[in-house]
Amino acid sequence: MNRMGKAKDALTATRLVAVAAASLVVALGLSACQVVAGFSQPSLVRVINASYIAPAVNIYVEKTIFASNVGEGFISNYGAAAPSTAALVTVTAATGGATLVSAAVTLKAGAHHSVFLTDNGSTPTLYDVSVLEDQSIAAASGHSDFRFLNQAPRTGALDVYMVPTGTTLANSIPICTDIPVGQTCGYVSFASQTVTMVITPTGQITPKYTSTPLGLTGGEVRTVVMVDSQLTSNPPVNVVIADDVQ
Repeated sequence: MNRMGKAKDALTATRLVAVAAASLVVALGLSACQVVAGFSQPSLVRVINASYIAPAVNIYVEKTIFASNVGEGFISNYGAAAPSTAALVTVTAATGGATLVSAAVTLKAGAHHSVFLTDNGSTPTLYDVSVLEDQSIAAASGHSDFRFLNQAPRTGALDVYMVPTGTTLANSIPICTDIPVGQTCGYVSFASQTVTMVITPTGQITPKYTSTPLGLTGGEVRTVVMVDSQLTSNPPVNVVIADDVQ
């Protein structure tokens, strides 16, 4: 074979190698795309027990226990769950027995959620399970974002004040007004400073709850659950505060 023939053969071999390599890259690329296309971020879920009449309970999300033997005011850390439009949440007494309440809830991929056990004041179920999507990014610099859930049926609709240090309640305006029982107000953004949280029945100025001073520096994101503290006709209000962004 002359030199020209050898050169042609070498060129052909080089081209075949290049074509094969290109085909491999395409195949790998298609495979990678298929993996990415099929990937789903988990849903992050925490549970909050805001029932003041339930016994100590276990709370399950899709048969995975998220809280064990917990009472009113318990807040779990976030845990992972599979996204679903009908994720089963089940609540049982810690001592066993029949399910107290269950519900199918929506859990979005990549989102943060709070699953609440609350009281509904009626029979035969007595309890409700609901889910809220949580804010998952910090509040803007110099601001704090708070959300409020009214779970105080014996008190009724509520107003919430964040009273700055050096200011009186009489000289303040509420950041949330007339929050009905079982409903949520928020997220409300306000300038970060040291404040006192004051909760009153709607339209009244007599506090049902007054916090210690809260030193807010910016970026905080909180959920505040407001509950009746006693089974009386005129109980004070207690609060459960959850950090939505760690």
